[in-house]
Amino acid sequence: MTFTASEIAERLHGRVVGDSSIVLTGLAPADRARPGELTFAENAAYFAAAEQSQAAAILVAEPFVSSSKVVIHVANARLGLARILPLFFPPEAHPQGIHPSAVIADSASIDPTAHVGPNCVLGARVRIGARSVLMGGNDLRADCQVGHDTCLFPNVVLYRQTRVGNGVTIHSGTVIGSDGFGYVLDEGRHRKVLQLGNVIIHDEVEIGANCAIDRGTLGPTVIGQGTKIDNLVHVAHNVALGQNCLIMGQVGFAGSTRLGDYVVVASQSGIADHLKLGNQAVVGAKSGVMRDVADGGRVLGTPAVPDKLAKRQMIAMQHLPELLHRMRALEKQVQELTARCCP
Repeated sequence: MTFTASEIAERLHGRVVGDSSIVLTGLAPADRARPGELTFAENAAYFAAAEQSQAAAILVAEPFVSSSKVVIHVANARLGLARILPLFFPPEAHPQGIHPSAVIADSASIDPTAHVGPNCVLGARVRIGARSVLMGGNDLRADCQVGHDTCLFPNVVLYRQTRVGNGVTIHSGTVIGSDGFGYVLDEGRHRKVLQLGNVIIHDEVEIGANCAIDRGTLGPTVIGQGTKIDNLVHVAHNVALGQNCLIMGQVGFAGSTRLGDYVVVASQSGIADHLKLGNQAVVGAKSGVMRDVADGGRVLGTPAVPDKLAKRQMIAMQHLPELLHRMRALEKQVQELTARCCP
């Protein structure tokens, strides 16, 4: 698809400096842009590269100006990029209907505008909403519900009674509703505690590839509206994530942890069980959180402590070899003085 610079600016509430009628045939980074395409810049270095590129126009925030390119000024270049990417690269279209290889229970209800791809299995009383897509190889057990405009990539599995909201995206290999890790020692053996709850995923959530979200023991495990989860994340039983959280890759949540809204957990962090992370809390990468984090709190390290303290500790650790060397030198001086004074 093609758009004029003025059409792009109108969609982004921006303004054009230069020829607003120029037709833009695509969108690419500066080092790959071809004549007629739009590129973008977030800082001075990127803007200099964009000016030297073959691109016809640059999407950029104030105050950058160009003497050789059409410039589309917006308030935030990265946000503008996110908004126009779907214009040049629309999502894959899927035809309405059910592939003949799909196995559908008689009691399942599928909206006629939905797409059910090859080798899908839909159990009893499964419900699929309007325009939702099951790309293929999806297995939805009994009583699962999927809202409208939701997309399950290939090989996503929903265990029984999973509820998925509207506008949700779940990427390949993710399993929703698997049993929580619950055992109790009984006469020398680990007796399994039945996991009878479910998983509730609210609207506009995105879940990456190869994640595991466990069902609750009795109540639900909950993923709040607008929360985004990266690849390779484990959410244990009865965890509740608030709205608009960001969870990076390889994070693990132990059971019954509660997150507020707009919480950020960086990659490879582990959160212990039965904790509470307050609204807008931030957990730094590779952290081990063992205590509650207050609203707006920022923690880092293992065990996690307030980030400013953690950074001071890290700096101190860097000086440790020098401090040890100085301590040994002082010990030697003390020994020499002691020998002189007390022969």
